[in-house]
Amino acid sequence: MTDTPTIETVKTDSKANARVASGAALMAVLMIGAAYASVPLYDLFCRVTGYGGTTQTAAAAPGAGEGNAAQRMITVRFDASLNRKLPWSFNAPDSAVNIQIGESGLAFYSAKNLTDRRITGTATYNVSPDKAGYYFSKIDCFCFTEQVLEPGQSVDMPVSFFVDPEILTDPEMDDVKTITLSYTFFEAPNTAQNNTQQKPATLEREKRG
Repeated sequence: MTDTPTIETVKTDSKANARVASGAALMAVLMIGAAYASVPLYDLFCRVTGYGGTTQTAAAAPGAGEGNAAQRMITVRFDASLNRKLPWSFNAPDSAVNIQIGESGLAFYSAKNLTDRRITGTATYNVSPDKAGYYFSKIDCFCFTEQVLEPGQSVDMPVSFFVDPEILTDPEMDDVKTITLSYTFFEAPNTAQNNTQQKPATLEREKRG
């Protein structure tokens, strides 16, 4: 014989369903919030841990320490690449530099705007091997701010850096003799948007002409 649901049973089931619905709605809100927060949180995570070759920043180099370990030298190589949508030339220094751990190094990248319009560029960066990112610090860098190049303008852009002496205390870093510092330039979103908005007006002027 099948039991007939009572009024109380129906009320209880309704309350349970309401709780499930409320929980699902709350979970959806939390997931949306997590999605918006994920980018800055991931960026913070990378900067703190050096994950993915993310480098650190510092106000000044600490200087070399004392002892034979502190005299260890490391080679820094340089790499440059461009997003295919950015009409610039962008070049890394031709020669690597050998620096003492803890001492600052200086290198110059070069860029040129190959167009007849003003373009703002922004650079992303990392080092390889990835595990060296935690110990590689930049004191000053063109990547800290957007770079604005006028039509045909060429610039030399400095980056000063050092390798933290703490690397000497990490056994996993004993095999690291060379670090490669890489930059990739992109056109800044605001510039790209402005150029897109200007195209229809330009085409209209050309038709009238």
